[in-house]
Amino acid sequence: MNRRTFVATTAKATATGLIAGCATRARKIEPVGVVDTHTHFYDPNRPEGVPWPPKNDSVLYRPVYPDEFQKLSRRHGVTGTVVVEASPRLDDNDWILDLAEKNDFILGLVGHVKPGRPEFMRELRGFTANPIFRGIRIGVWDQTPLTENPDVLRDLRFLAEQNLSLDILTGPDRLGEVARLAAAIPGLRIIVDHCANVRVDGQAPAAAWRDGLNACSAHRHIFMKVSGLVEGTNHDKGDAPADLAFYRPTLDAVWQAFGEHRVIFGSNWPVSARFAPYDRVFDLVAEYFNGKGEGASENYFSRNAAKAYRIVAR
Repeated sequence: MNRRTFVATTAKATATGLIAGCATRARKIEPVGVVDTHTHFYDPNRPEGVPWPPKNDSVLYRPVYPDEFQKLSRRHGVTGTVVVEASPRLDDNDWILDLAEKNDFILGLVGHVKPGRPEFMRELRGFTANPIFRGIRIGVWDQTPLTENPDVLRDLRFLAEQNLSLDILTGPDRLGEVARLAAAIPGLRIIVDHCANVRVDGQAPAAAWRDGLNACSAHRHIFMKVSGLVEGTNHDKGDAPADLAFYRPTLDAVWQAFGEHRVIFGSNWPVSARFAPYDRVFDLVAEYFNGKGEGASENYFSRNAAKAYRIVAR
């Protein structure tokens, strides 16, 4: 199959309760089954190496390819993934796109093209012809607030005009900046990664984070990627708690702010493996969102990903 033809695998995952169904070849459809919207693939053995992870990382510094992830996630009904950039090198976008050419399991790439530079529009145009390229990711660490940088705003408006999305890495105390960006560019679809890296300790999260959630939820084009939960525990020996009650205060705050139509599943694999096995990462959110009803579960695991990333048929 080529990247213009996607057969949606039908799956009914016991863990999620998602409804299986048929799909016809070459039709534009929303994915069925589960879409994991946050994975990373890379290979340190490439001649040019990789800028991340570092060589001294005994868990992550190894070749990581889709085949391994498919074996881990198949039992949960995962039928496709959106890959998120893990490299600042422009050419590494092409490496993932070439990987997707050989593997229809990859539904999209959130790439790295840095806004605020004269080259941004030209570089982005070079990727937009490829339907797998669905947007870019940026971080707000140690930089001027996005709405105070006219060059960045110019480029992010162009991103919105191309109908592409913006993933944002931010901290729990900077969600207000995300809300202000959404107000400045109302047509831009924004996905906040990893619940804004909130600390997860079994207690009610900090008020500043909850206030930031509410500020963001007022903008209908902001989605919250419910990922990074086990990472938020700081249990980095693979021993993050398996009891949903430990995560419920965080999940409840996200649910109350965003509801069922703007929450998205992402595992952050293989980074998540440092904190918990994939089964635990998946089962925690499956238990929570199944408890909200079949419709909410389908939205979280599949439909909202299609809306946020404009995933099209392959």
